[in-house]
Amino acid sequence: MYNKILVPLDGSDLAAKVLPQVIELAKTFKSQVTLMHVCYTPAIGETTPGTMKAAAAHEQKWCATFLGKAAADLKAQGLDVTAECKEGVPAMEIIAYADKNNMDLIAMATHGTGEVAWVIGSTAEKVMTHATVPVLLVRVIEFKPPLLKEIYFATPGVG
Repeated sequence: MYNKILVPLDGSDLAAKVLPQVIELAKTFKSQVTLMHVCYTPAIGETTPGTMKAAAAHEQKWCATFLGKAAADLKAQGLDVTAECKEGVPAMEIIAYADKNNMDLIAMATHGTGEVAWVIGSTAEKVMTHATVPVLLVRVIEFKPPLLKEIYFATPGVG
């Protein structure tokens, strides 16, 4: 069913939270997994072409190292894994790669935040609404306990 699974990762712990589900799917369907990172270095303010090239080269090097380690971890679990570093606008590159390479599934993590139970990040939303293949979104809620000073100053009559 899912012979080829595309897993976009941005290097964050949140994005990596999709990996346990991907591992289970890949083992169940004997899928080939492609880990992908899209290097995106927008020009901000005044930059020189040399600065932009250096930033892009640095991100490409980081991408190769980061995805290489992630791929090695999954290979150690018996999965067939490849890694792809692309350059461009993340959602567009993810969708284009999935189409061009006949991916069967795109698996991504997203998060819930604040009072809203379901919030989809802009990249995940764009992929979900424009992809031509199924998209699995794994909702990750990270609980952050309040700091003592937040409780202290938020309590009426205290502080």
